[in-house]
Amino acid sequence: MPLSDHEQRLLEQMEQALLAEDPKFATAMRGADLRRRYRRRAVLAGLVFVVGVVMLMTGAVTAVIALGVAGFVVMLGSAFYAVTSWRRVPPTDGAAATAATGEVPDISPGSPRRQRRPKGPRTSGSFMERMEQRWRNRRERGYGQ
Repeated sequence: MPLSDHEQRLLEQMEQALLAEDPKFATAMRGADLRRRYRRRAVLAGLVFVVGVVMLMTGAVTAVIALGVAGFVVMLGSAFYAVTSWRRVPPTDGAAATAATGEVPDISPGSPRRQRRPKGPRTSGSFMERMEQRWRNRRERGYGQ
């Protein structure tokens, strides 16, 4: 349940008063920005991935199998770390605000934060019946000719 405008103003006034009274405590309580930390981890993992590629290629060119295998393991580990770090990035404040108001944000289809399809009433019939119905609809409209 979102705060009312009056409650939000009171909260902002309390935050400003705390910041003016004890700025060190206020910054400690605010905490680190999680988006920045997880993005930094993802970028660092990307750089380690590049180092792994260099190790793999060097091992392949110099015929040192252990170096190539180590490079592949480094690449695999850093890719896993980058993906898990990137998935933990919380949405921006704008996305949180639109979620609170109920508006649908403009998210690209490939985005990991895309909205799931709402669980609505399903059409009756089996999978094959629905496919046959679609096929009939296409034939009636003249598609595929």
